[in-house]
Amino acid sequence: MTIRFEATAPVLRIFSVEKAREFYLDFLGFSVEFEHRFGPDFPLYLGISRGELELHLSEHHGDATPGSAVFVRMIGIDEFHAELTAKKYPYNRPGIEEQPWGRVVSVTDPFANRIHFCERPAAGGVAAP
Repeated sequence: MTIRFEATAPVLRIFSVEKAREFYLDFLGFSVEFEHRFGPDFPLYLGISRGELELHLSEHHGDATPGSAVFVRMIGIDEFHAELTAKKYPYNRPGIEEQPWGRVVSVTDPFANRIHFCERPAAGGVAAP
């Protein structure tokens, strides 16, 4: 049998469903894949996606640590940056950083989690981190 890894879905801790929806759905353009609660008034576990990128957002204590970071490889960084800028989201106005490993748009959610979206450099650039 050959070992094969499939898609990753990082889990990020959230503390407000409303703020999470505003940031991830309205600002970043994700869609809801599923919502789960063990019962009424229980914490939410929310699956979201945009294209092939899937994230899980959790209100559950112990599922993840606030202030985590996720590094996402992508194509179309200029278009993505223009889309975010056009929304004029008052709490996050990211720029594009030129790094040896690519062009990066970094955002921080309302819970101090950071997502670094990175488009690989043209041929000859460094392929890390």
